[in-house]
Amino acid sequence: MAQEDNFDTGAMFEDPDGFYEPEPEPSFADHHMLSGQTVRVRLVGSHPLYGNLLWNAGRTSSHYIEERASTLIEGKDVLEIGAAAGVPSIVSAIVGARTVVMTDYPDPDLVENMRHNATSSASQIANPSSLHVDGYKWGDSVEPLFACLPAGATGFDVLIMADVVYSHAQHPNLIKTMRETLKRSKDSVALVIFTPYEPWLLPKTEKFFPLAEENGFQVTKIFEKLMDDVLFENDPGDERLRKTVFGYEIRWSEEELN
Repeated sequence: MAQEDNFDTGAMFEDPDGFYEPEPEPSFADHHMLSGQTVRVRLVGSHPLYGNLLWNAGRTSSHYIEERASTLIEGKDVLEIGAAAGVPSIVSAIVGARTVVMTDYPDPDLVENMRHNATSSASQIANPSSLHVDGYKWGDSVEPLFACLPAGATGFDVLIMADVVYSHAQHPNLIKTMRETLKRSKDSVALVIFTPYEPWLLPKTEKFFPLAEENGFQVTKIFEKLMDDVLFENDPGDERLRKTVFGYEIRWSEEELN
């Protein structure tokens, strides 16, 4: 009976040291609340879904929420979609939301990073258990999101949608998610806040709003804020637009509520 040959390949199939670029280390960013508190969040080192940045729209959303906390957030149920580092969600929990659900694309690195930020901010939140984290793909079933709501709740009072409408192909899924999660009440509101980082695509981005109106919502532009600096200095396009944060409120139309 022939004996099996025993080949020793040595390190033939091993990658040499330094063959792959090392993964960038996570970085951190501070958001300074109007109250004087600082929310420190970890950012994903490098990620194609942009979890590695703290965007101007996220900061602006957080300030807008804080300024109106007593009427907009306190005691309310809040859902953030496309949260990335999750600053608006954390601020909402700090200023007294009853429930906050922080979501982004169900990528393990993004979700784990959101959980890290929620946990590290727990000491600033009166009721840390009010802040939930989950992966959610726009347009998918909303049952897991509703599972976070208190008994008897029929939807979310506030949706936070910061820098999500840039994804033009996803507009129908965003509208679907809005229709299925926003509570049917005249006081319920979706905050859509964004910066046109690619200004030449602004007309395509703005198509989101008539689509929302066609699907039972009324749209109100609430502000246009010029930031001090652009987020990406070397990017092309109109610099003033790249510095500008646009804010919209989206509510149910009267026809949908009747």
